[in-house]
Amino acid sequence: MTSPRAPLPLPAFPAAFLWGVSTSAHQIEGAADEDGRGPSTWDAFAAEPGRIRDGSTAAVATGHYHRYREDVALLKELGVGAYRFSVAWPRVLPDGSGPVNAAGLGFYDRLVDELCAAGIRAVPTLYHWDTPLPLETGGGWLSRETAYLFADYVDTVAARLGDRVEQWITLNEPAELTLLGYGLGEHAPGRRLLFDALPAAHHQLLGHGLAVAALRARGARSVGIANSHGPVRPASDSAADTGAAELYDLLTNWLFADPLLLGRYPDEGLAAALPGPVDEDLETIAAPLDFYGVNYYQPTLVGAPVPGEGDGGFAGVGLPAGLPFAPREIPGQPRTGFGWAVVPEGLRELLHGLRERYGERLPPIVITENGCAYEDRVADDRRVDYLDAHLRELHRAMTEGADVRGYFVWSLLDNFE
Repeated sequence: MTSPRAPLPLPAFPAAFLWGVSTSAHQIEGAADEDGRGPSTWDAFAAEPGRIRDGSTAAVATGHYHRYREDVALLKELGVGAYRFSVAWPRVLPDGSGPVNAAGLGFYDRLVDELCAAGIRAVPTLYHWDTPLPLETGGGWLSRETAYLFADYVDTVAARLGDRVEQWITLNEPAELTLLGYGLGEHAPGRRLLFDALPAAHHQLLGHGLAVAALRARGARSVGIANSHGPVRPASDSAADTGAAELYDLLTNWLFADPLLLGRYPDEGLAAALPGPVDEDLETIAAPLDFYGVNYYQPTLVGAPVPGEGDGGFAGVGLPAGLPFAPREIPGQPRTGFGWAVVPEGLRELLHGLRERYGERLPPIVITENGCAYEDRVADDRRVDYLDAHLRELHRAMTEGADVRGYFVWSLLDNFE
C-alpha cells in the first residue's frame, strides 16, 4: 500500500493560528441508551423506516463514549491544537430540563480532563441538532420555551466545565436544522413545514443569545457560534435567476448572520412574520461575540424554478415542487462522495463577502468546519488535495485582509452521516 503523495509545502500561517478537528456527539459517541442518556430527535428520526438509506442508526457509531482516551491519543499524535466536540443535551439532561444526569455530564468532565492532560484545547459545541426527544414532542425549536431551556442547560454545562474550557460554541448550523429539519423534513425532526419553519430559526438565535449571557455569567472569555455559509451564484444574469438567488442567499446565509452581527433581520417583512417581541429579542441575539465560526463546504448555483420541474433533489436533499428557487449543480467541478462540488476558491470568495457585508461588525473568524467525505481508502490523494487547495485559498484570503484565527477539519473520525 502506497502512501498519498506529498503536496507542496503550505504557505506559512501565523504562529498563533489554531489548528483543530471537529466532531458531533450523535455521530460518533454511540452508547445511545447507556448511563442514563435520554433519546434525541435523531434517535427517533433514524428509527423510522426509510429515513436512513441502509437502516443504520448511531447507537454504536465509532464508540467515542467508551474510546475517548484512544481518540485523544490520536489527536495528540496528529499534533492538532484543539478538539471541537459537541455536548449531547440528552446525555446531560435526558428530559431537556430537570435533574442532571451525573454520569452523562461526568463523561464530558473526563473528556476535558483528558484533553487538558494532552495539551489540547477543548472547544465544546453546546448544541449540534440532537434535541432531547421530550422537548421535541412539546414543540422543539418551534416553541419559544426551548430557547430558555437551552440556556439553562448551557449554564449547567458551563458550571461543570468552565474552569478548564476557554472557548465555547453555542450552536452548530441553525440554518440546517431550520431548513432541512423543520422545513424540508430531510433531517431530524423530519417536519415538512416549508416557510412555516421560520420560527425555529428565530428561537435558535434567541437560544444562542441567552446562552451567551449564561456563559458570560460563568466567566467565559471566548464565545462564538458555528454558522454554515457558502457563496450563492445566480444561474444567469436574468432578473428571474438573480431574484431567486437573492432569496436563497437571504434564507441560507443572511437570515442567520444579520441578526447576530447587525442586530436586525435582512428583510423587514420576514422579521414581521416571526413570533414574539422580535426587536427586544434581537438585543439579546446580537450580544457581542469573540469569534464568528464559519462552516464552509461549497457554493450554490441558484436559478428560478422551471415550470413542470419539482420533487427533485440537490446534493442529496429532496426538494418539493413550488419553491421560489431551484438550486442547480455547478458544472465542471469534481465532487465528493456526498456529491458536493469541490470549489476551494469559494472559501476565499465567502470570506471577502462576509468582510464586505459586515465590516467592523465582523469578529475574528474561525473556520469551524471544512472537509470532504469519500468512500474509504487508506491512501487517498483526494482528501489531501481537498485540504491542500482549501488551505491555500484560506491563506490567500488572509493575505488580502481576512481576519481568520483558526481552521478545524471535519471530521476527526468516521461518523454516522
